[in-house]
Amino acid sequence: MKTFDWIIVGGGLAGSALSYELAKVGFSVLLLEDSPVPSNGTRYSYGGIAYWSGSTDLTKQLCQEGIAIHHHLSSELGADTQFREMNLLLMIDADRDPEAIVRQYQQFPITPALLTPDAAVEAEPLLNPEAIAAALLLPHGHVSPEATVKAYNQAFLRAGGTMQVAPVTGLIQMGDRVQGVTTPTQTYEGANVAICAGGLSRSLLNNVGISTRLYFTQAEIIETLPVEVQLQTIVMPAELKRFEMEATAGSIEHDALWDQPGHEVVAPVLDIGAIQFQDGSLRIGQVSRTLTDPQAQADAAASECELRQTVGHFLPALKQLPGQWSSCLVSFSGDRLPLVGQLAAVEGLYLFSGFSNPFAVLPPVARRFAQSAMGQPDEPDILLAQLSPNRLIP
Repeated sequence: MKTFDWIIVGGGLAGSALSYELAKVGFSVLLLEDSPVPSNGTRYSYGGIAYWSGSTDLTKQLCQEGIAIHHHLSSELGADTQFREMNLLLMIDADRDPEAIVRQYQQFPITPALLTPDAAVEAEPLLNPEAIAAALLLPHGHVSPEATVKAYNQAFLRAGGTMQVAPVTGLIQMGDRVQGVTTPTQTYEGANVAICAGGLSRSLLNNVGISTRLYFTQAEIIETLPVEVQLQTIVMPAELKRFEMEATAGSIEHDALWDQPGHEVVAPVLDIGAIQFQDGSLRIGQVSRTLTDPQAQADAAASECELRQTVGHFLPALKQLPGQWSSCLVSFSGDRLPLVGQLAAVEGLYLFSGFSNPFAVLPPVARRFAQSAMGQPDEPDILLAQLSPNRLIP
């Protein structure tokens, strides 16, 4: 039986980017995805690249590297990721103080323009000016999540990688060293295993007795087929409730709840937003819930109704568009930084998950990870040390 240098568990953006970067530098790599048609956080994401949003030296550097990679990624991978630069319009609710909110954005290297409601409608004609006090306008990047993952996977295969569709059911361990993974039908041997399974990563690690401060939300959206309505910008709220919710739900005092199915750690939030892809389809979202059972089912009808009512208030033309409600798991960490690196408990076992700005920072982190694995210059190790999953051991 072949022993791979690396086994990557999870075929979303994290697993696809990491497996490609590792194969590109010469490792033998197996990528395992549990479904031929994944319904993960990548599949239902907006695909936005918030390269303006770094607030520390670390995140500023990663955002700059990320947008630089995206500018040439289609050429490198030999397939179109549908990358484009476009405007991000951040809505400020009618009862909020625009000046106070714009001050919160002064920490970023690219600061927004503050628009009156009328000016906001010039930038986004579908917007209801009576629903907002003002809006912020920022440059933003965008890709198709599905096209990007497909491009990474095709380039990975050309680089000699191996892909299999199979759910990972466990790890093979000899003492404190990982030796591979098991699936329902087969065992795969590997010198190193990287868990890139997003919202399922916590339960997979818990099954082998490893605790980590990695959590997940259930994100709920409506997805339409291509429509004639034309959205000119990516529309989101200026004050994302999701970040505050994650900070509370991911606090150490709530950690024990996450291993007990049946809990809702904090109340759900709704951050209304919309993006139109190049084929004319739309994604409208999102409701976020902290349900501790990854298999929990929300009330789809109630969720869709809430989404439609709220989007109709801000973007009336989108309210009644035919669409399909869907949900997926989205991982997050206890401090909004990703968890990247070897887990202290088991030699050869790595975590690569919890990205809160994945399309901006994940590609450069995957590249640096592969460089570090090859023993290349010290800089990747210095940066990756700041993302170590062991910094948040509960």
